[in-house]
Amino acid sequence: MSESVSICVIGSGYVGLVAAACFAEIGHKVLCVDNDEAKVRMLFEGGVPIFEHNLPELLARHRHHNIEFTADLPAAVERCEAVFIAVGTPQGDSGAADLSYVEAVVSEIARSIRDYKVIVEKSTVPVYTNEWISRVLQRHGVPPASFDVVSNPEFLREGTAVTDFLHPDRIVVGANSTRAAEVLRRIYAPLTGGAYYAQSGALAGACSAQRPAPLLVTSAQSAEIMKHASNAFLALKISFINAVANLAEAVDADIEDIAAGMGLDSRIGPRFLRAGLGYGGSCFPKDVAAFHWVAQQRGIDFQLLDEVRKINETQKDIFFNKVLSSLWTLRGKRLATLGLAFKGGTDDIRESPAIDVIQKLLAAGAIITVYDPAAMERAKSELPPSDKMRYAGSVYEAAKDADALLILTDWREFASIDLVRLNRELRFPIVIDGRNLYKPEQMREHGFTYVSVGRPASYQAQQGKPRTMVL
Repeated sequence: MSESVSICVIGSGYVGLVAAACFAEIGHKVLCVDNDEAKVRMLFEGGVPIFEHNLPELLARHRHHNIEFTADLPAAVERCEAVFIAVGTPQGDSGAADLSYVEAVVSEIARSIRDYKVIVEKSTVPVYTNEWISRVLQRHGVPPASFDVVSNPEFLREGTAVTDFLHPDRIVVGANSTRAAEVLRRIYAPLTGGAYYAQSGALAGACSAQRPAPLLVTSAQSAEIMKHASNAFLALKISFINAVANLAEAVDADIEDIAAGMGLDSRIGPRFLRAGLGYGGSCFPKDVAAFHWVAQQRGIDFQLLDEVRKINETQKDIFFNKVLSSLWTLRGKRLATLGLAFKGGTDDIRESPAIDVIQKLLAAGAIITVYDPAAMERAKSELPPSDKMRYAGSVYEAAKDADALLILTDWREFASIDLVRLNRELRFPIVIDGRNLYKPEQMREHGFTYVSVGRPASYQAQQGKPRTMVL
């Protein structure tokens, strides 16, 4: 393995905790800092605050060895050569990223710099944030020769973030200083040189010793724009295929066939061409809005991004109307809903289309029983349990005596339901699938009325046991 670098990661959310664990995995000494002392204690004692595949195993392997957890930021900064900022940058009212957490951290870092440090933007930030970080450091009396600021955007997907970090499509280093760029080259050398992939126990993935991770060095400004542009483009693909899905449904075409044909074109590719409820999570909604705001500040009317957001919002209304048209009225109807997280493989409910749809259904008078493999505890703050909002322990518990079942999140578990048992549990065999996890002919063969996105609905004659409506 390459030379070990002492690294401080500030923030223990999805990005910070994954980065800290993966830096430890490739041989570096890492101090992970968070101002939440209870969270630090949990991590120190072996807890994992987020649901992320492979993360518990990496933390267990390196805790108290290559990675330590602390709330003492000044001491951590003094001990490290590179300081990665991975704090939240939530969306403000104007659409701009709220950089107050970044500024607060930079101000604290400034009081702890005694020798040369590389300050690394790992949080998603707008262009020229590197310059503002430099200004804040200098305002606090840090000599310009004592630091450099580098942009090192993350391209992680929740649910596969560890694999994405260790087997990246690309590692981007935006540095306006050769000295700073060299520090980042040393940090990522186990991946870009292939040494990590050759060692015993390395996490398997797309990269190998023969095909190591590619490194792209750019200016800091280019790297900052790259992250927003990448996420905005992926959001565009999702909104585009959803718009096509609405057209396909109107003419009795099948969006799955259309997307498959489009995806075979090497210029387009199949990824992010899945029609459904639209995008959510902590990145796409925020980054599209922030990218639009940055363009506006520079006098550029990026109208395309407005349309991307509009299509995404409309998609949830379209799905709600599918439920309404399938059941005629919603007041007093018992609905089983599968999914709360914004996508499968995570417990993150931020900007989740599933949460929005459930809230619309509750407002229309429906009685909801929901099941999600990981996100139910997080969701209870948004959707508190009540006589109208219940949480189940399994798919089949949620489905019992329901008037219809709705699929809102693309968990693998939801794509392999025992359809015979599901039909038996439901009062009426109606499935409204917002993620297109099943084929219409398969559902028809099992006796379901099946409504999905961008495909013709298939209807079965429905028989059910009489039940008193709850008004």
